[in-house]
Amino acid sequence: MSNNPEAKARLIGVIILLLLGGWVLHSFLPLLAWAVVLAITTWPIYQRLLIRKELHGKVTWGAVMLTLLMGTIILAPLGYGLSRLLDEAQSLGQFLTDAQHIGIPPPEWLESLPMIGAWAKQSWINALGSAEAAKTALHWLGTGGAVSYTKDFASQLFNRFISFLMILLLLLFVYQHGDSLARQVLACSRKVFGEVGARYTLHATAAVRATVNGMVLVGLGKGLLMGVGYAFAGLSQPAILGALTGIFAMIPFAAKLIFGVCSLVLIAKGHIAAAAGLFTYGMVLTLIADNYVRPALIGGAVRLPFLWTLLGIFGGMETFGLLGLFLGPTLMAVLMSIWRDWIDDINKSA
Repeated sequence: MSNNPEAKARLIGVIILLLLGGWVLHSFLPLLAWAVVLAITTWPIYQRLLIRKELHGKVTWGAVMLTLLMGTIILAPLGYGLSRLLDEAQSLGQFLTDAQHIGIPPPEWLESLPMIGAWAKQSWINALGSAEAAKTALHWLGTGGAVSYTKDFASQLFNRFISFLMILLLLLFVYQHGDSLARQVLACSRKVFGEVGARYTLHATAAVRATVNGMVLVGLGKGLLMGVGYAFAGLSQPAILGALTGIFAMIPFAAKLIFGVCSLVLIAKGHIAAAAGLFTYGMVLTLIADNYVRPALIGGAVRLPFLWTLLGIFGGMETFGLLGLFLGPTLMAVLMSIWRDWIDDINKSA
């Protein structure tokens, strides 16, 4: 009994230290979570690269090469997309400059709209057809709003780049000490949850790996199918557009940004039927992939029911953002394991 006050004081001290540590590191915890997700997903690849067991815990060429490869895979398409965005921004700037001198003529297809074609064309001319009207409509660009938005965008882009470099550094650390970290996590799980704690940890690991695999497979498949759709719609460079769609498709419903913009481009060129067909095709693919294929791939790997997989994906995104794509299904998988164990204990005691 005399040890109780001392044990309580020690417990309170540990809790206070944990809270202080979490407060100090709270801005880095999402970066650490991303590094852990990437490490869990690519750990089998790293194990194949690390041939000799005595190299564990040391900086190896395998860890460095795999870290650089992960950075290249993620940064290369994003860098290409950013360069294209900058090119388009320059073209847009030139277009707006010309518009303030000569106005913006209405597109040819506008007059062909049934019933409202003539009215739509005249409204366009009144709003944008002359230099004065275009200057009035685009006056907000001269107020500094666009400049402020550009500075904010550049600042956010720089911060995200620094965060990504930090993730790569943490990923290299996890590769180095992955085995010892795994043993410590399993030991803590057994200490907290008993012998089933190790099984819960393994289920969580499998859920993370299955979620990433499901995202990648769905993204690749959707990018390939949408690339075919872009080719049939008559868009130039369908392979590049398909690759960008595949990257965005790894995030549920984000691919709509790509084929939605492509549909608007087709409308601007007067190809309304092709635009409607492309948008409908993309929406059908998105609904099937994100609501049926992706949950089936993720849930099937960890024995997680379809509904709970779907709720884990969307609930995780709503709560944690993009990181919730992986944390949501992982949490659902652990909860489902606890639920099954509880049901088994009830059946055995009955």
